Amino acid sequence: MPTDAEALALIDAAFADAPRPVHFTDYRHCCECAEHDELLRSRDRSTLQHTDVGNAGWDPICFCSPEGIAYFMPALVRFALAQPNDQLDWYGWQLLFHLYQGGAYNTFLNACSAPQRQAIAALLAHLIDTRADLLELETDDILQAHELWSNA
Repeated sequence: MPTDAEALALIDAAFADAPRPVHFTDYRHCCECAEHDELLRSRDRSTLQHTDVGNAGWDPICFCSPEGIAYFMPALVRFALAQPNDQLDWYGWQLLFHLYQGGAYNTFLNACSAPQRQAIAALLAHLIDTRADLLELETDDILQAHELWSNA
């Protein structure tokens, strides 16, 4: 079983070359998309905070392009590997949502390269092995997500 550091290293390597998009959302679509784009444009992989994306009801990653998700994936995984705290829910649930939403039609899945998909599949296996207590309510979803990413 890999450690958190090893799982994160796989993600870092797989997404290291993901370029930073000029815009992260369809910022002309509406005020909400523009606000999310402005926030994400003001951050990079090292300055994005869990508080920026940790509210499931106001999550800019829901509006983010696949390229933007790829760029921020190492930071998002760091949040998912962190221990939950009293201020914010565990980010693993939101990350799982982004990875599994739409099943085989998930735009992020379809935009990823084979090495990126393998790294995500390994991360999901790691979460299954190490975060079972936190995933209790999402067991079916993470198992299906792991199968999806493993066979894509």
